[in-house]
Amino acid sequence: MKTLCSVLFIVFLSLTLSAQEFTVNTETPDSLRKDALKVYMDANDYIKREIPFINYVRDLKDAQIYIIDTQERSGSGGWVYTYFLEGQHEFNGMSDTVSVATLPDDSDDMRRQKQVSILKMALMRYVAKTPLSKHINIVFTKPIQEEVTTDKWDSWVFRSRINGFMNGQKTLKSTNLFGSFSASRITKDWKLIFDLGYDYGLDKFEIEDDIIKSESNSKSFEALVVKSLNDHWSVGGEAEVSSSIYRNHRMIFSIMPGIEYNVFPYSESTRRQLSFLYELGYRYHNYNDTTVYNKMEESLWEHSMDVTYNIIQKWGSINMGVEWSNYLHDWKLNNLSLSGNMEFRIAKGLSFNLGGSVSLIHDQISLEKAGATAEEILTRQKELETSYSYFTSFGLTYTFGSIYNNVVNPRFRNGGGGGMIIIM
Repeated sequence: MKTLCSVLFIVFLSLTLSAQEFTVNTETPDSLRKDALKVYMDANDYIKREIPFINYVRDLKDAQIYIIDTQERSGSGGWVYTYFLEGQHEFNGMSDTVSVATLPDDSDDMRRQKQVSILKMALMRYVAKTPLSKHINIVFTKPIQEEVTTDKWDSWVFRSRINGFMNGQKTLKSTNLFGSFSASRITKDWKLIFDLGYDYGLDKFEIEDDIIKSESNSKSFEALVVKSLNDHWSVGGEAEVSSSIYRNHRMIFSIMPGIEYNVFPYSESTRRQLSFLYELGYRYHNYNDTTVYNKMEESLWEHSMDVTYNIIQKWGSINMGVEWSNYLHDWKLNNLSLSGNMEFRIAKGLSFNLGGSVSLIHDQISLEKAGATAEEILTRQKELETSYSYFTSFGLTYTFGSIYNNVVNPRFRNGGGGGMIIIM
């Protein structure tokens, strides 16, 4: 009897352990995927591979959180990536904002690693409320430095660039050379940018026995100095010295002090901005050839107003700008430009985008009196008279099918995928 009880106890213990093992093993990768956080964001293949513990859903309404990302140039020449996380449904009312800065000499891989790292940290608050949280392990990899070293460059950043290219065929040869040097210092209180630029191009067209040459040459020095007054006001100015064969400028010198007001705090510029910039200044023109106003040189006063509106929300984004300028001695010499782009999510899977620019041009005071030959017109060697210019683009995108978009498959040049795209 005692032996029988021992055997029954061993059998019972074995069954219990087997049941427990079975229970653990039922937590398959597929069941984990079902419980994963649903996130709506514009994620590339690298992000999907490096952050596999969330569901990348295709429609905003299915998401538990949505992420809006923006990027801006930093004073050092790198980028600042900002992510805005907004909760929905059971996470309604939860929101976070995180940013990460990259250095100007960071490689593409280093930049994307930093982006993924900050995204992982931002997502933890939400993943912690899902069953997958028990599989997350947070590791601190580097000790904190007790002291901060002093910046020996005092926030100054210098960049130089020179590049060129040549291409051709039997009847066409092109040569282009570009060079630039810049120095900048950007802090919360000051924005200082100085740029030197050089651009040269030569195209040769062979038409039967004739050779037509098209040459362009421009040089420039530009300076921008801005002082932050508070979170809404700034003062500063721009200066320029340049020359351009295309625009008939042997030399142009300008200095334009100005003042800017932003309706929203500058600290919110990555999400929304409505700014008004007014500039008033002096321009000296020295021309290569006599202009349509019989001038070889002249000194003029000019003012301008620039209005910029930017907003990024879960329904889409709007970026618009309006600029007006005119010469004070003759208000008929003016220029009005409107530019912008918009993207709207109309319904589930359907979005509309519209972009472009239009300008009303009445200030071409540097046009050559002699006009342009047929060759110069075709090769675009000289600026031509016009009263307007425009550019526009628009399109519709419609996607349908599975709401999940987690799998990465780069085979055959990363092609494939589902959905329908309509572009007009």
